[in-house]
Amino acid sequence: YPSSVNLRLADVVVINKVDTASLDDINFVRENAVDHNPHATIIEAASPIQVADPSVIRGNRVLVIEDGPTLTHGGMKYGAGVIAARRFGAEELVDPRSYTVDSIAETYRRYPKIGTLLPAMGYGAEQIRDLQETVERSPCDAVVIGTPIDLGRLLTFSVPTTRVRYELQEIGLPNGR
Repeated sequence: YPSSVNLRLADVVVINKVDTASLDDINFVRENAVDHNPHATIIEAASPIQVADPSVIRGNRVLVIEDGPTLTHGGMKYGAGVIAARRFGAEELVDPRSYTVDSIAETYRRYPKIGTLLPAMGYGAEQIRDLQETVERSPCDAVVIGTPIDLGRLLTFSVPTTRVRYELQEIGLPNGR
């Protein structure tokens, strides 16, 4: 319901990730946008990932930290960190589930389909403490940070880290012109 209201009131609709979505899915979204808001400007975009230091990933056992709410409430199975780890040749994605503590362990109990990555569920004192301890207990060679916030400012890492980010890249002209 809130999404529908936002779409109907928008001056601009951004259809993102057109570089990775199927043409059928892109057309479906575009048709819905036009049907519900024919006067909105439509911009197609991609969100290519950028990795601060790909050499941290290549050939290593990496622990990937992703944005927790994206995985739990957003229904995603992985994010930019996992994509980067695979693209830049990680030897292995370290499964943190058997090394989790307290609030992180509870997150896996509540959302068992999270999989082989570590969700950052928030940035309060307890959440950061539990994330820090889980990272320390995980047997990895490096950490890939795929969160919106730079965890290097909040956590201490004993192994090399690299940060993964998205940058919005407009494709073509608005409304296909």
